[in-house]
Amino acid sequence: MAEVKRRTLLAGAAALGGTAAAVAAPGIAAASTTAPGAAASPAPVTLGPDDPRYSSLTRRGSNGRFVGKPERVHVVSTTEQVVAAVQRAVRDGKRIAVRSGGHCFENFVDDPSVRVLIDTSPMRAVRYDAARRAFAVEPGALLGEVYRALFLGWGVSIPAGATAEVGVGGHVLGGGYGTLSRRYGLSVDHLYAVEVVVVDRSGRARSVVATRDPKDPHHDLWWAHTGGGGGNFGIVTCYWFRDPAAKGDDPARLLPKAPASILSFSATWNWKDIDERAFTRLVRNHGTWHEHNSAPDSPYADLFSVLMLSTRNTGTNLLVGHLDATTPDAERRMRAYVDAVAGGTGAKPTVQHTVRPWLEAVALVQETEPAPFKVKCGYLRKGYTERQLTALHHHLAGPASENISGALWLVSYGGKVNTVAPDATAVAQRDSILKAIYMTSWEGEEPAGAKPLAWLRDFYRDVYADTGGVPVPGEVSDGSFINYPDRDLSDPKLNTSGVPWHTLYYKDNYPRLQRVKARWDPRDEFRHGLSVRLPG
Repeated sequence: MAEVKRRTLLAGAAALGGTAAAVAAPGIAAASTTAPGAAASPAPVTLGPDDPRYSSLTRRGSNGRFVGKPERVHVVSTTEQVVAAVQRAVRDGKRIAVRSGGHCFENFVDDPSVRVLIDTSPMRAVRYDAARRAFAVEPGALLGEVYRALFLGWGVSIPAGATAEVGVGGHVLGGGYGTLSRRYGLSVDHLYAVEVVVVDRSGRARSVVATRDPKDPHHDLWWAHTGGGGGNFGIVTCYWFRDPAAKGDDPARLLPKAPASILSFSATWNWKDIDERAFTRLVRNHGTWHEHNSAPDSPYADLFSVLMLSTRNTGTNLLVGHLDATTPDAERRMRAYVDAVAGGTGAKPTVQHTVRPWLEAVALVQETEPAPFKVKCGYLRKGYTERQLTALHHHLAGPASENISGALWLVSYGGKVNTVAPDATAVAQRDSILKAIYMTSWEGEEPAGAKPLAWLRDFYRDVYADTGGVPVPGEVSDGSFINYPDRDLSDPKLNTSGVPWHTLYYKDNYPRLQRVKARWDPRDEFRHGLSVRLPG
């Protein structure tokens, strides 16, 4: 059960932090050169609480803490159906939320004030659009489905999440990163265009296509969707992907090539073999290695790993990852990496590795049972300080962690991601080397979460005690990741830094996002607990 919960958490890491879909049976639309929505599509479905399908749609969010109770759910298959559903909600004065995959970490979709839920999970086509020389992907498509369609059709991929069951929907909106990102950048670094259903000042709903062409009059809407987060400006009904450096019209050359096979590995340390000195050395080694090996030209640019540091009662700490197995020295580099992390700890890990076809490793879709959890996040520009290392050990191995299912995951970052200017996309964090994901989960209703939540908040506050309890951008930290939304950052009792939540997520890009909000959602129809606010 603990591993199921861990997979649920990383699913959001890919996903949205945001929305991804897993409602219909996995399937791949045939490749075509037509735009999404051109073929005949199922009629829209609108249902309420008395419909037997209602609970299946309102309870499919991955975070079991939250279950919405909207007045109606619209299950849509085309952009036109989304426009109609939005128009009806605006006319009725009902608050709107959209779900494509259900991996939002907070209650943005399942807030009690949401009266109309628009479910885009049937929208899962993956096509090559010859007119735009780009791959069109609808928001309900699961990452595993996208990987399969792109790889089998053209031998290409997009750098996106590590969990196949996460959907494209909200995943891309927050930036989109994963196993290929150190090598190729973020998902949004390959986003050519986006189709969005918006509502103008008069209350009229319509669809708009915005591209990365600076001359496009809708260019600012495209920019806002390159890391601005979901639920802010409208409802995305299609993404188009193309590498900005790609030339010609051969689809097999318009996105990065996926590796033929990968070398997957794991290294396991038993907590009984690790004291505080060994633990801090392990985490220090890991941070130092990433400081020295996260440049875009690093021979380790193809390495993706997660150091999973769990509470002592779980028994083990785990380093998992993979490299491109087609490189002649993949196994040597893997062993050198594990040795560097383990060096000087006095604790010898159990190491395993295997070589698998790339598609087998990334495209297996298994729906994860919802479980209640809480996640907090922070970017790392360098390894933790000595004081922070002490805090990590105290909260993961000290008395307060007893009977807690909790963990800190340190996820590889940097590489090609850091070659893009902070204002070129809405993702402002462009010189970090790791993402830190703090998490806890529990069984049962919300009262059962009181102790784990208190533990996690104390843990996070202690790690960032020098900066008001949050990862204020500075020498070590660089704010947080909007796809792992955390409403605690907007709570002045928990964030005493004086730095507002939106600076932690967006830094200097926030005023521009507000201007885009004012232009494209002037009525604030699309909003949630951490949505971009209208200016003033």
